[in-house]
Amino acid sequence: MKKKHLPLYGVGPVIVFGQYLITALIIILSFVFEFDSVRIEFLSIPMKIIGILLIAFGFYLDFSAKIKSELFRKVENHTLITDGIYRIVRNPVYSGVLCICTGIVFIFNNIFLLIVPFVCWLYMTVFLINTEEKWLRDLYGDDYRDYCRKVNRCIPWFQKR
Repeated sequence: MKKKHLPLYGVGPVIVFGQYLITALIIILSFVFEFDSVRIEFLSIPMKIIGILLIAFGFYLDFSAKIKSELFRKVENHTLITDGIYRIVRNPVYSGVLCICTGIVFIFNNIFLLIVPFVCWLYMTVFLINTEEKWLRDLYGDDYRDYCRKVNRCIPWFQKR
């Protein structure tokens, strides 16, 4: 009998494309309702630099999760991934997308658009708590609970003690 593992993609596409859709919709709405003028001009260059760095970091998180940590192979082999990038964030793919969306917002240098990261974070968190995290708790039990106590869900940070 084959041991059950998480679906390879599960709710991932819903979370990833949802964050991109939220970002696009809020950007479009800011132009439609003329919130695109809420800028601080002297911050234009620093905001663009921060935006580019956030986008690059987002791609790094995604690459590290999928390629360096061999995400899909380990899921198929029923392995709880707690090494590599997973030592500093439990959901590096989704966190990477959050960084990319936030970086895009920073490039626009529009104060109104700073709601995007909060809306995307909330959307991602609600989906994770109600889907993948339940599946992982059922599949890995106390190992996953211990891991959750040590590593943040979305914000990359060093392990808690």
